[in-house]
Amino acid sequence: MITLKEALQLSKEELNKFKDELKAKIEANPDLNAYIDVNNVGDGIPIAIKDNIQVKDWSITSGSNILQGYIAPYNATVIEKMIQAGLSPFGRTNMDEFAMGSTTETSFYGKTLNPINKEHVPGGSSGGSAAAVGAGLAIAALGSDTGGSIRQPAAYCGIVGMKPTYGRVSRYGLGAYASSLDQIGPMTQNVEDAAILYDIISGSDEKDSTNAMKDDKVCENLNAQRKLTIAVLPKYLEKASDDVKEAYAKAIEALKSQGHTIIEREMMDAKFDISAYYITATAEATTNLARYDGIRYGNRVEGKNLEDTFIQTRSNGFGDEVKRRILLGNFVLSSGYYEAYYVKAQKTRHIIKDAYAKIFEDVDLILSPIAPGVAPKFGELATPMDMYLSDIYSISVNLAGLPALSLPISKNADGMPVGLQLIAAPYNEQTLFDGSLSLEKAINS
Repeated sequence: MITLKEALQLSKEELNKFKDELKAKIEANPDLNAYIDVNNVGDGIPIAIKDNIQVKDWSITSGSNILQGYIAPYNATVIEKMIQAGLSPFGRTNMDEFAMGSTTETSFYGKTLNPINKEHVPGGSSGGSAAAVGAGLAIAALGSDTGGSIRQPAAYCGIVGMKPTYGRVSRYGLGAYASSLDQIGPMTQNVEDAAILYDIISGSDEKDSTNAMKDDKVCENLNAQRKLTIAVLPKYLEKASDDVKEAYAKAIEALKSQGHTIIEREMMDAKFDISAYYITATAEATTNLARYDGIRYGNRVEGKNLEDTFIQTRSNGFGDEVKRRILLGNFVLSSGYYEAYYVKAQKTRHIIKDAYAKIFEDVDLILSPIAPGVAPKFGELATPMDMYLSDIYSISVNLAGLPALSLPISKNADGMPVGLQLIAAPYNEQTLFDGSLSLEKAINS
């Protein structure tokens, strides 16, 4: 598969030929279920789009039954920026329903398979985007990251996935899961492509009240030769598998070989991250999903009266995981429990943010795991709690609003990819990409 950088050099005739070949390749691999459908529109470079990002005149469903029949009336800001830069949305990729899941098994359209080994999950919730890029069915893709939903599937599928600082990429036109956590980001074949796509989709947007209104670019200033101070977290790895620990040690040696300074730091127990995240995310999800009632848009189930229509529509339209999180969100926001759960979660979130800020007083980047192990096989995460705990290393980044980039480091004995992430201070994407490019070059040399 050609890279995004290479695709930008193609003539119009070469690009049209490539798009026809790409569509044929996608149609020849339906079992992967990476794409929900393919829309070969526009003259630009084809980019796969997660099914929760609005593309005008496309069906956009967030992987849910309740939004069947909904047609997007406008483009998300990231889509407008792509089109202006000569890129075209090419097809919508499968995802966990309303981005709630870590394996892409909760989708209304069925599960996506891992392109490295189809017995394994591709990760989630952006599993379709990760699988498409990992299988060579997309040059690059857009995903969304609420608690690791770009970085974790990128690690599982052996590609690069980047979550920007909260507010650096407009959320206008993104189907909301948890509004204070969600960010759109690039999923690509390499670090440089991620920088190219990040530059295209990032920047100011008056339509998004949470936008940081920053327009600085990183790709033109990429510098893998910068010498950085990078924190490692040896005690933080106690819950990680041997595969992850070995990849972590390999990455440290690779960074040292590039002249970076490595120092040890400590993070608070990740169990607090899990608690704060799932209370915060489910509370916000409950509010965001209240709009899906079958009246304003989407799939309606007629009831005996208005209240029954609401109940029947939501009962039939939402899957089990979404219902579970709505119930949990309503519980933590309910009278008598709000102070005990939601308020404490916000205080914990502040502590997590402060802990990162303290580390960044002395370092440029932090090297961290993405997940406790490689992509599990289908069925290995037997309970919802098993799935929630698989997010243990990724969610603190979202709670603190930090930028982070996942890249492949090694493969285990079974050939499954092992990815790690570099984390930077807020709005320090340039350092993040510089360090990531340096690590990528060292790993691949």
